[in-house]
Amino acid sequence: MLRWAVIMTRRLLSVSALTSFLLVALPAPSAVALDEAARLWLVGERAFGDGLHALARRTLERFVAENPTDARMSSAVLLLGRTRLALGDAESALEAFRRLRTLPPAGEPMEAKFWEAEALLRVKRLGEARAAYDEVVRKDAASPLAPDALYGLAWTDLELRRPEAAAKEFRDLLTAWPNHPQAGSATYSLARALVELKRFDEAIPLLQSFPAKFSGNKLIPSSQYLLGWARVTAGQWKDGVDDLRAFVAAYPSHELAPEARRKITETQVTHGSRAQQQSVYTQLMNQSPPTPEALFDAAGIAGRLNQPKEQEAAWRRLRKEFPDHPLALNAAHDLAAAAFKRKDWKEAAAQAKAAAATDEDGLRARALLMEGESELKLKRFKDAAKSFEGVVAVKGVEADDRYRALAGLGLAREELQDLRGALGAYDAVAAKSPNAELRDWARNRATAIKGRLAKPPAPATGDKRQ
Repeated sequence: MLRWAVIMTRRLLSVSALTSFLLVALPAPSAVALDEAARLWLVGERAFGDGLHALARRTLERFVAENPTDARMSSAVLLLGRTRLALGDAESALEAFRRLRTLPPAGEPMEAKFWEAEALLRVKRLGEARAAYDEVVRKDAASPLAPDALYGLAWTDLELRRPEAAAKEFRDLLTAWPNHPQAGSATYSLARALVELKRFDEAIPLLQSFPAKFSGNKLIPSSQYLLGWARVTAGQWKDGVDDLRAFVAAYPSHELAPEARRKITETQVTHGSRAQQQSVYTQLMNQSPPTPEALFDAAGIAGRLNQPKEQEAAWRRLRKEFPDHPLALNAAHDLAAAAFKRKDWKEAAAQAKAAAATDEDGLRARALLMEGESELKLKRFKDAAKSFEGVVAVKGVEADDRYRALAGLGLAREELQDLRGALGAYDAVAAKSPNAELRDWARNRATAIKGRLAKPPAPATGDKRQ
């Protein structure tokens, strides 16, 4: 019996859709036909009801264009706006809803304003959307649209970073309409607002009960991530880590899973014992499949544990297994710094050169500076000068890095016998470096260069002048 009912329902829907198509596509005999405006209205209305939004749009747009004085114009424009919104064309929908301002009222009171708010929300004009939702709620709190308008008002307040107002509005919605279709989303959003307000004692119970209260809700994974995050942030580190681990185990491919893993690691590193931190290092190094984030975090843990060999092992794996990842370029810079510290100038120069391939201006400037200073140590003065010039060319480079590079450039040019070029670099450092010691050093070098420039060149070999 149930199967027959489903089949008949599908047939009825198909018949309704076919009727709409035939009404719009086939001309009717003039003697029995509906007038053209009535036919277009009937097809548009039925097509919308059947979910045939493309057909509804074409038909209603034709009705509106051809029948500007028809009594059904307001209703047609309202339905046209909703059709466009359903098709994802929020800008055109907004145009239709705003046209209703010049027409007699259509639909429920404030219905046009509500749909205008929905369109504004879709085009990310949040301030205007909020004002429209607020107008619906204030002017007709008893309207059938009031719950949806209140939800929209709370949502826009949350997106506009007004968590205090959003929390109150979501509470009002859940108190007045606890069985609203958006009750699950409203509860999760209320918890989000409370977390932003650091009212963890109110947020955590909402998130704990969410899976049981809203079984099957698509926001259950996000709610469990937020529960763990809230507990960790509230200082409940052990419970929070347990929640995050449970989330990762249940939803390993969720978009928040990588962030959850990082939060687990960060929490254990910050608040765990030395043994726990060592355990996390081992887990991250043995993770399968490996990820650049895991290896980078492992290196950070080894650094905190003062284990330079283990730290370099993590950096080198990151460089080898993920050479093009941005974190690998950070690791290259860290390896360069470690090599420079132990006076392995060749290794330092090579790793710094790799790090300088980054698109991040700050890292590129630091890498080029280290490369230049390593090349100076290796007495490869042309390469050093090129690296230092690269630092100076980086837009927005830190002042300390800029003037260290200019100081290095002066030394490189001096060794290359480009004395005037060296003097220009030294003068720039002496004039503007924020480091007083470096300014004094640059003045001394500039004075020495000026003295050399003032001396006449030594006679060439074989010069017979007396």
